[in-house]
Amino acid sequence: MSTLNILMAQMNTLVGDFEGNSEKVIATLARAETHHRSPVVVFPELTLSGYPPEDLLLRPSLELRVARSLETILDAMRGDAYAVLGYPRRIDGVLYNVAGVLHRGEILAEYRKQHLPNYQVFDEKRYFAEGHDACVVNICGIPVGLSICEDIWEDGPTAQAAAAGAKLLLNINSSPYHRWKRSERWELVGRRARHNGLPIIYVNQVGGQDELVFDGGSFAVNADGQVVGAAPNFDEGEYWLSCSADDNGATLAEAAIAAPLDEIEATWRALVLGLRDYVIKNRFPGVVLGLSGGVDSALTLALAVDALGAERVEAIMMPFRYTAQMSVEDAAAQSAMLGVRHRVISIEPIYEAFMSSLSQEFAGLAPDTTEENLQARCRGVLLMSISNKKGSLVLTTGNKSELAVGYSTLYGDMA
Repeated sequence: MSTLNILMAQMNTLVGDFEGNSEKVIATLARAETHHRSPVVVFPELTLSGYPPEDLLLRPSLELRVARSLETILDAMRGDAYAVLGYPRRIDGVLYNVAGVLHRGEILAEYRKQHLPNYQVFDEKRYFAEGHDACVVNICGIPVGLSICEDIWEDGPTAQAAAAGAKLLLNINSSPYHRWKRSERWELVGRRARHNGLPIIYVNQVGGQDELVFDGGSFAVNADGQVVGAAPNFDEGEYWLSCSADDNGATLAEAAIAAPLDEIEATWRALVLGLRDYVIKNRFPGVVLGLSGGVDSALTLALAVDALGAERVEAIMMPFRYTAQMSVEDAAAQSAMLGVRHRVISIEPIYEAFMSSLSQEFAGLAPDTTEENLQARCRGVLLMSISNKKGSLVLTTGNKSELAVGYSTLYGDMA
């Protein structure tokens, strides 16, 4: 009987930060070795470059940066840990999306991703070539197969690994969130496990990257397709599994299964994570938004505080002659309740200055939506000026219904 102690490293990477991502890998390996002897630490897809790297993959410096990162990690691996991690790798002049197995200063094996997604937010065929072969590596007496993200959505790579003798499959991912994604993944991976008769460990990255949110939710299923361990969604962390194997196959021991989130909470957590990482990864000191006293801006303010903390959020109430006193009071009350900086800046003098400058152009023309839109543009000028001076990111507060029908003002609440 052979046994593996496996750590699902649900890591939040930063695209292009090879050095920082490598440091996180090394720190995770060091922590793992304090818990178990010869741990197998499984990281997400394209761990070193972050995902999606896009045109970073076209830069001439890519190969050198990957090589340096691998060298740094390998130099640090003097213990008994195994690392399974992802990186872009040029082999015989061709770029592949690779999963490598590292141990004691050596790369034991490399798997090349076979199925490259090229739909919706994915554009991998622009950069990578497809692999064709299974990769099975012996780790502490257990033959372990590798696959990468989209490979699990097609039966071929899993069947290949099983046919090549794998008793356990490690699938590394950078799979973005959408509603009901957890149940969709569980059903799919469970089906792959049952059809091919081997346990599967699915490790996903977590974090926001531009418009994408990766929700983590790493999990493991036995050969019968039943989930035996699952990490929380939207949280970076490390989660242990134990696998034992004999001549009849491998079995994963039952581990903790994180409780599922209801869809409203999951959507909120995705928004919070996406906003937090966009602000932090782009090094904005904080955010600023116009607080009107209405529902849309109130929700945006609550989201910002959950994501960043009250100390990094500034709310500006920008009343006009038509603004109800109740709106002014509600905005002040919410700001006080959440503990954010709150200021009131009237747009009246700015509006009048614009109208004075435009008086000859508008002479003889009846008032219409132009004057209404000018109010929104005055507010946009204020917010963008504050952003420009302080470096804060402006959060717009329009809702999806308004965006769907174009009910917004260019250079105003669309700023």
